[in-house]
Amino acid sequence: MRVSRVQAEKNRQTVIDVASRLFREHGFDGIGLKDLMESAGLTQGAFYKQFASKDDLAAQASRRALESAFRRWSAAAEANPQDPIGAVIAFYLSMEHRAERMDGCPIVALGSDAARQGIDVKASFEAGIRDYLKMLGRWVGEADGEEPSGKAMAALSTMVGAVVLSRAVNDERLSKQFLQAAAKSVLAGLSAGDAQQEPLQ
Repeated sequence: MRVSRVQAEKNRQTVIDVASRLFREHGFDGIGLKDLMESAGLTQGAFYKQFASKDDLAAQASRRALESAFRRWSAAAEANPQDPIGAVIAFYLSMEHRAERMDGCPIVALGSDAARQGIDVKASFEAGIRDYLKMLGRWVGEADGEEPSGKAMAALSTMVGAVVLSRAVNDERLSKQFLQAAAKSVLAGLSAGDAQQEPLQ
């Protein structure tokens, strides 16, 4: 039976959504097309009608994952307009986020994988990372220039690294200490005197 154009697009979006979660859980090379398409409720044959290659899907799924993560940052910040960066740090550097393998930050889950992918996947990551940096930059008063601020880059690097390390160990106490130390370091680096509590765009 022929699938309508509307249904085909709906199926395509479902595959991108499912892939954005499964890639975060298993890595780009940790799940095959057959299992991925089955998880989306479709056949492997349908894949090639919707995507040029697995790399094409990886780039689109990465973009979707990063957009989802950015919305979560925005929601955390909007929920606490008096201290948006504090709210984002509390959410991001939490044991709950550490446990979110399928829905957590794609930079944490796939950053090292992305470094080995092609230019399209890297472009998706670069765009998402720049969005993170712009948001952080607004809060540290260094958002006017084209280049991301040093403070924003240091904060993001510390936050991502802490979640990576916290996931890499079995010891839950040590894991929590990585997150707590990073939160303390980031907040100290983004001193209250420099922070600008601008509303989100």
